[in-house]
Amino acid sequence: MSDRSGLFAGDDPFELARKWLAEAEASEPNDPNAIALATVDSDGMPNARMVLLKEIEEDAFVFYTNYTSTKAAELEQAGKAAFVMHWKSLRRQVRVRGHITREEGPKADAYFVSRSLKSRLGAWASHQSQPLASRSALMAEVARVTARYGTNPPRPPFWGGYRLRPVEIEFWADGAFRLHDRFRWSDDGQGGWQVERLSP
Repeated sequence: MSDRSGLFAGDDPFELARKWLAEAEASEPNDPNAIALATVDSDGMPNARMVLLKEIEEDAFVFYTNYTSTKAAELEQAGKAAFVMHWKSLRRQVRVRGHITREEGPKADAYFVSRSLKSRLGAWASHQSQPLASRSALMAEVARVTARYGTNPPRPPFWGGYRLRPVEIEFWADGAFRLHDRFRWSDDGQGGWQVERLSP
């Protein structure tokens, strides 16, 4: 691809995504790793919400959540998802679509331990996406789990990660007069990627 240079240089889309994220970490004021995660329910009704991307692996993107949440139910049912990362400070975005699998082994344990104590206790206390009578009821549950687990709560069995392995990754950069630069990496089914420039 003769004109794929500069911002879009390289053959590995995961390396490029890591590079763009690192640049965003230096310029984006809040949560440069925030992604808008899109799922669908069993009726095909779409849903979207912001979550934090925690790792870009060699072949996947990893985030964490409560397995009893609405998002988890939709991820499990469909086995597919999409997300977009957008950085206003850089005028860039990355769009990803692919297949979902769980991450609930040692990597999930290690990430859970790395979180703040209050976040770990909050993971135990929150019945994510379920109706809640009041804020005071939530805080009472936080107090209950704090009394039970103290300063070293283990990872809850209902909390862990998801790994999204892409079939498509699109990189977008703002261009003058809305003539943006877009390149799409598509899984070629043979362990490689087909790269195409897209019209803005």
